[in-house]
Amino acid sequence: MKHNEMLAMILAGGRGSRLKDLTSKVAKPAVSFGGKYRIVDFPLSNCANSGIGIVGVLTQYESVLLNRYVSDSGNWGLDSRDSGVFVLSPREKAEEGLDVYRGTADAISQNIDFIDSYDPDYVLVLSGDHIYKMNYDKMLDFHKEHNADATIAVIGVPMKEASRFGIMNTDGNGNIVEFEEKPEHPKSNLASMGIYIFSWKTMRKYLVADMKNDQSSHDFGKDIIPAMLGDGKTLVAYQFKGYWKDVGTIDSLWEANMDLLDSKNALNLSDPSWIIYSEDAVELPQYIGKDAKIHTAYITQGCRVFGDVNRSVLFTNSMVMEKACVTSTVLMDGAVVGEGAKVTRALLAPGVHIGKGAVVGDADSEHILLVSKDVPAKGDK
Repeated sequence: MKHNEMLAMILAGGRGSRLKDLTSKVAKPAVSFGGKYRIVDFPLSNCANSGIGIVGVLTQYESVLLNRYVSDSGNWGLDSRDSGVFVLSPREKAEEGLDVYRGTADAISQNIDFIDSYDPDYVLVLSGDHIYKMNYDKMLDFHKEHNADATIAVIGVPMKEASRFGIMNTDGNGNIVEFEEKPEHPKSNLASMGIYIFSWKTMRKYLVADMKNDQSSHDFGKDIIPAMLGDGKTLVAYQFKGYWKDVGTIDSLWEANMDLLDSKNALNLSDPSWIIYSEDAVELPQYIGKDAKIHTAYITQGCRVFGDVNRSVLFTNSMVMEKACVTSTVLMDGAVVGEGAKVTRALLAPGVHIGKGAVVGDADSEHILLVSKDVPAKGDK
């Protein structure tokens, strides 16, 4: 048995239904982001940059692509003798048969044997579908300094939005005294980021007890954390000050991509001190035509631009044809905007084609338009 101070478990089995057609055949953590990345690259890269060598990725919904992707540990430099990324799907057990993950806590509970095999002092539990950069080693130092049983990363959100989150209420010393799941009248604006560090021996006892409780929903926020608070365990809030976004809707996914266009954006994917690693796709260089006009854009390898691009993000192998105009739009992998077409405030799903002369989107719309099917040329049916 090899001892590790801390290993990470990434919960990556969510359906992501609010992303609509983008997740009809792909798990939410595998959705593309920022031109060349996938959402799951962020927690995986954070682990690699924080010196965490053993990472379990718990997958479930539409997991084929995600399983293939994360199983290549070398993408994140986690392929040495003492490191690795391990895909942990629900397993069939002789005495229990095949079971799905019934909740966030149950997903960890079903993999207690995996965790035990590395004998960690601490377990870091992460969501696989958030965009952010964080040094988990600093969070671990905070956990140790407070001699905590659990440390929960929180971020301040506008008070008017606090009812959308799990809210941590703390005393003057940062100790968590109450957890409220999406409260109608929140008492604070400290929202849980879905990032937890647990002292493993303590956490293990609560997971085992939770598995035996038929009334439990087997969820960290609804069951494990309230149980620990009820028993007087030491839970502390670690306040995160950087960029963090839950890209759970089309609007928020679009917003996170648009944030990259700010030259002083807090995420800063060009920072050499904290690289976000990804699959190294071998593609042709980007090509910008002689009549193209580009104003503030994020253009990835393999893109071909012959028209106008304004404040937009172009993913790998997307294309904007002659006299086309793309404004405040995200073109995902392989999307094509045909000659003379106009696309505004939209998010084009991978491989979507906008026909010649078509007009898509509205500059005054409240929400972002997801285009997940080809749009015929103007005048075609």
